[in-house]
Amino acid sequence: MPPTRPRPLAFAIVLALAALLGGCSVLKPKSDQEAAAARGEPPAEGPPRYDIEVEGPRELRALVGDNLDLARFRTVPADQGLTDEELARLVAQAPEQARTLLRTEGYFNAQVQARLEPAPAEGKLPRVVVSIDPGPRTTVQSVDVQVKGNLQQRADAGERPAQRLREKVQKDWPLKPGDAFRQDDWTAAKNGAITQLQANGYPAATWTDTQAAIRSREQAAALTAQADSGPLFHLGGLKLEGVQRYGEQAIRNLADFQPGEPYSEQKLLDYQDRLRLSGLYEGAAVSIDTNPSVADATPVTVRVREQREQNATLGLGYSSDTGPRFTLEHFHRRPFGLNWTARNNFELGSQRKLWEWDLRSYAKERMWQDLVAGNVEQLKVEDEDRLSARLRVGRSQSRNKLDRMYYGEGTYSRVDSPLGRVTSQALTANADWTWRDVDSRLLPTRGQAVILQTALGYARSDEAESGPFGRLYTRLLAFRPFGNGWNARLRLDVGQVFARQAIGVPDPLLFRAGGEDSVRGYAYRSLGPEVNGVVTSGRSLLTASAEITHPISRRMPALLGAAFIDAGNAAERFSDIKPAVGVGVGLHYRSPVGPLRLDLAYGVDDARFRVHVTAGASF
Repeated sequence: MPPTRPRPLAFAIVLALAALLGGCSVLKPKSDQEAAAARGEPPAEGPPRYDIEVEGPRELRALVGDNLDLARFRTVPADQGLTDEELARLVAQAPEQARTLLRTEGYFNAQVQARLEPAPAEGKLPRVVVSIDPGPRTTVQSVDVQVKGNLQQRADAGERPAQRLREKVQKDWPLKPGDAFRQDDWTAAKNGAITQLQANGYPAATWTDTQAAIRSREQAAALTAQADSGPLFHLGGLKLEGVQRYGEQAIRNLADFQPGEPYSEQKLLDYQDRLRLSGLYEGAAVSIDTNPSVADATPVTVRVREQREQNATLGLGYSSDTGPRFTLEHFHRRPFGLNWTARNNFELGSQRKLWEWDLRSYAKERMWQDLVAGNVEQLKVEDEDRLSARLRVGRSQSRNKLDRMYYGEGTYSRVDSPLGRVTSQALTANADWTWRDVDSRLLPTRGQAVILQTALGYARSDEAESGPFGRLYTRLLAFRPFGNGWNARLRLDVGQVFARQAIGVPDPLLFRAGGEDSVRGYAYRSLGPEVNGVVTSGRSLLTASAEITHPISRRMPALLGAAFIDAGNAAERFSDIKPAVGVGVGLHYRSPVGPLRLDLAYGVDDARFRVHVTAGASF
């Protein structure tokens, strides 16, 4: 269970903690209200009878003031148990209760006094004043963390995985000599260490002895923690539940482990994520039997809740790049009775009209999937009207950190602009990789990701020469937390088309900059080389972005304020790139389905403001 803070706690729990950490006599409830509190029942409520003021260090006032019995019974009417005599008794008990609370923060020699002062004026309430002098804080003097059992035997026998795990548990122990001792930190340290053992092959690990020996006169704590690892668990066969429409093989093929491998919690979590992302299941849960008697081959239970065979989604939306739109998406999970999925997405907007479709097989051996996909798009931006189409056939594989896709693609484009009409086609062989090492795929705050796209092909055009070409594009992303609640996001995009200048490469394979996921502060696809005053697509791309975010308030940690700077451009050659700069601020929301961003950006070159709206992480 996660560590818990002492506020708010029932009085009975506070007294039990007092007995554990230093001892105080357990008082029996002397009123109906205290008897109700001991049973976990809330006290009666009425208008406040008195005010509570805590005199002492600011960081300790809420701890004491919010958790005394005086706070619990402040609104209890006199006719329901809180007489003047009972109030006087609560004031008398307050110092010992406060000292109990302060011990949880490492103050074992605190001096506390409490007094009841009459109302200072008519219409005012009496005041209970609690004065605290916490004294010096107890610090950790020594730490002894030991892991016994099967892990120790394996480590002593020279098994490197066992040695590394034992060393990691001891190295990662957060409470070091010299640190302040707090009950919450002590609990969190124990929880973290045992969780680390349980997640890395020893799910039956337990603490056999934990002690925090406090020498209050010396303000020193000696910590001792000894765990029994239990046996090393090995994975057994899959036990499937909830399979009806889509068969068992798709589930089995998404597992990247074999019977006999050592258990890893992360390995099962990754497997669970792949099941959920496959599009076949509303939910999936993967678990093992942690009974030590089956440690040699613990069954892996996979429970799935299957999606309907078909579903359709209608939507209305808005993009700061292409304006308002109407969308219709249809998903079929067994078209023509085949073990494939079929997705069709239609988008109708003022600037963009799109039909994209994707046929993909269920996962095969080593998680490979066959695919056939394509799209037809009409895009109107600035003075340009582009009609394009793509068809690709290939294979893809999605593993824990690496997605791969190899495919052949045919591309067609027709661009109408003030420069005239340009029509071109291309056939390419492509290899795409996406590598990510982040704490969350939906809401990353720490880690990095790399997207790499490569292509070799042949282009032909009615208005230019035909010939071979190559294409390379990469996106680098880094996410870093820093300071107190701050997060940074860094992005770098680099692209290049390699071909003789006279060869007409289709426009969708060239580059432009500007827009919500490029250089904010400029219109979508408005940055690129100019020909006779008309913006065109270039063969070189370089853009970069730096952004910092911080929660707007503690009460709403998912709502963030942001500040950013973007720069970059597209050109015919890297040497011709003249970076356009955009700066701005934003309001971001970390929703359960991914980040939502509303940004106000200022384009330095254009000297104008633009609003950008984005959703989701860009991997």
